[in-house]
Amino acid sequence: MHPPAAAWRAQLNKIDPLLLLFLILLLNVKLVVKLLALALVCLLRPHFRFGFREGRLPLFYPAIIGLAVIGALVNGSFGAPNYGYAFATGIAFWGAALLAIHQLKGFTERNSDARLHRTLLVFFVLNALVSWGTLAGIILETGALNPYRYQGDFQKYFINTGDHIRGLSFDTSTTNAAINAAAVLYFYGRRHWWPMALCLGTLLLAGSNLVNAALLGCFVFLFCFRSDRTQKSILAGCCLPMIVFWARVSPQNNDYIGKILSGTLGVSRPHAPAAKPVPIWERPDSSLTSDERRQKRARLYLDSLGSGILQELRTAPPAPAVSATLAAVAEKPALPEANIHTAPYQHKDDTSTERRQWMQFAATALPAATAAAPAPSRLPGKLRALQQTASHLAAHPALLLFGAGTGRWSSKLAFRATGLRIAGAYPQRLTYIDPAFREGHLALHLSYFTRSEYLHSVIHTPNSVYDQLAGEYGLPGVAAFLLLYAGFFLRKWRRLTYGLSLLLLASVLIGTDYWFEQLSLLPLLELLLFLDLKTTAHDAA
Repeated sequence: MHPPAAAWRAQLNKIDPLLLLFLILLLNVKLVVKLLALALVCLLRPHFRFGFREGRLPLFYPAIIGLAVIGALVNGSFGAPNYGYAFATGIAFWGAALLAIHQLKGFTERNSDARLHRTLLVFFVLNALVSWGTLAGIILETGALNPYRYQGDFQKYFINTGDHIRGLSFDTSTTNAAINAAAVLYFYGRRHWWPMALCLGTLLLAGSNLVNAALLGCFVFLFCFRSDRTQKSILAGCCLPMIVFWARVSPQNNDYIGKILSGTLGVSRPHAPAAKPVPIWERPDSSLTSDERRQKRARLYLDSLGSGILQELRTAPPAPAVSATLAAVAEKPALPEANIHTAPYQHKDDTSTERRQWMQFAATALPAATAAAPAPSRLPGKLRALQQTASHLAAHPALLLFGAGTGRWSSKLAFRATGLRIAGAYPQRLTYIDPAFREGHLALHLSYFTRSEYLHSVIHTPNSVYDQLAGEYGLPGVAAFLLLYAGFFLRKWRRLTYGLSLLLLASVLIGTDYWFEQLSLLPLLELLLFLDLKTTAHDAA
């Protein structure tokens, strides 16, 4: 029997349904869904008094928009064809980020602490349920209890299983991992152990080595400076499932990391023994030449013929002369079944349509020297991107004042505006590529992502908020971030509990992607930080 409507309303009153819906829509991977979330909340709760003078919100967002306008005017960027549309898109991204933090601040002001905490609990649990539900679907599809070791379907899952665990946002698995890492630190600070364990398990499912490493660094910080005896035991216990996952559930991750280190950092690694050649009759026809297929048919025919003769010999009275022969062949094994763990069934590094498009673009639009393979230095692409930015600024000192301009050097917008679908769709008739970006970060990105899939790693993307601010907004942009954004929260560090570890996590993760333009992780972190400050203020009162 269903509970009456009054009981449902009572349960809903314990959370903020609009905040929950806003988080679900805002963190969705689709830009149109994010815009729908902002439009919906502004329609239902119209309030546009930002309160910058009262210190309600960080001044970073209006400052960066102002720097973008000044930089475009100083650099004369509007003379380039199609740049006006790209610039307007960039300003819209920053405006959406400002509107998001304004609305999230409003949710913390209008709700009680308990209601906000319950809403966040529901959100994180829903995200975990979607993630574990995805894993359950993969298990049903493959029939393998541990798909992280399943090598069928040409290794559709296997080491790539975590890539399919995208959570409630349906964004990349890295985004899902980052959301769960923030949840782990949040629940740790509030001493809510079962949701912390649930989010830690969900984090491991996503299989993001980078986020795992960042979270471990936060654990070390908490263990040394922000924990009592009980919390130290919890932190130590959190390392056990990580070890079990890497050692037993997905040990091939270690091999993957080794290949990255070997291929990019020059770290030597032991070579596995060469695989034994697979007999022709055990390989699928699609992997054979015409001569090999004829040989396979002949072998199978002779084997079947031999099986028939053997059956006749079994039914006929054996002559003494053939008794020994019959005994010798009586134990002949049946034809072996296809082994999915052999070479013909391993993952195929096929070239996708987008990858072919990138290869064609690199061959026609980029200088051969720029689009060549990674340099002998073997540095990860992310570090090489920072080197590019430093060299570019050193060669053009005037850019230190206001940077190259929005969408002209290092940003999600710069990649999106190429029309190559590297960071999402963009109108083909309005594409824009700055020459410096084309020969710099774009060429660097394509030099990795048009080659072996072992190079398709987050450590090889130029994506980084630090790179974006320095390259597109110059020293004023970096100063605005440090003083007006990070400083906005850090100057209240004495009132932060779990917020300090969240800031540490954010300081690492914003070096891995263009998170301001993603409109996913940072709005969630901002909400958690606002709530932390509000809760401690109430406790002090």
